[in-house]
Amino acid sequence: MAEITLQDIIKPENIVYQKTKLMTDKTLSYCPGCGHGTAHRLIMEIIEELGKENETIGVAPVGCSVLAYEFMNVDMQEAAHGRAPAVATGIKRVWPDRVVFTYQGDGDLAAIGTNETIHACNRGENIVIVFINNGIYGMTGGQMAPTTLPGMRTSTSPYGREVNTMGNPLKITELVAQLPGTHYVTRQAVHTPSAVRKAKRALKKAFENQISKKPGLSFVEIVSNCNSGWKMEPVESNIWMEENMFPYYNLGDIKVDGQLIEKK
Repeated sequence: MAEITLQDIIKPENIVYQKTKLMTDKTLSYCPGCGHGTAHRLIMEIIEELGKENETIGVAPVGCSVLAYEFMNVDMQEAAHGRAPAVATGIKRVWPDRVVFTYQGDGDLAAIGTNETIHACNRGENIVIVFINNGIYGMTGGQMAPTTLPGMRTSTSPYGREVNTMGNPLKITELVAQLPGTHYVTRQAVHTPSAVRKAKRALKKAFENQISKKPGLSFVEIVSNCNSGWKMEPVESNIWMEENMFPYYNLGDIKVDGQLIEKK
């Protein structure tokens, strides 16, 4: 009997999954269990499947998202904290045939960058905004973010977020869905295989909207964990996210083809 080699096994018909060529070979430096790596992979898989790797420009600002340019093997531009939508707007207007996206965290997009986010959405810029919401400032020390839940402990709210003095969590995705310039607004997650598949379909729709020049901006929120900032093990943090984040930040489409989805 002939010896079976690795080359005999690794044939196109036997491959179930293959890493996209649009992820660099650099080892991910995110905390183990973090959702950023999965979100990166999905975006790059979609760009490769759409055949737009040579026409895509990503914009990443400050925060954990700033590392995206080390792992995404497409043209990337860094932006000042909160200013990614403005930078993406400029790129898209200069090169309207480029596929342009931003990759932002909640402290960036919904705090220092609230102005840029709202106005880019209201103008209906033909870009994709990818918003990672983990309810905390992950990179800079675990401080309270605009998306931190009531009662949630952070380094700057050690006894929990007190709504009377610290305000309510900001549902920025529902907010931008009300603006006439948004075409597609959705909230997804990447913590299970099923959630990953749904998130990929949503992200692909967002990029296809831009490529086909559908009028308006596509906004994809991904609710994720921050097990380091939350002081939890990865599995525990996913359970906590399901039990606490999802009831407040409901998953699913909010606006499709410019029309708000009625919740039953």
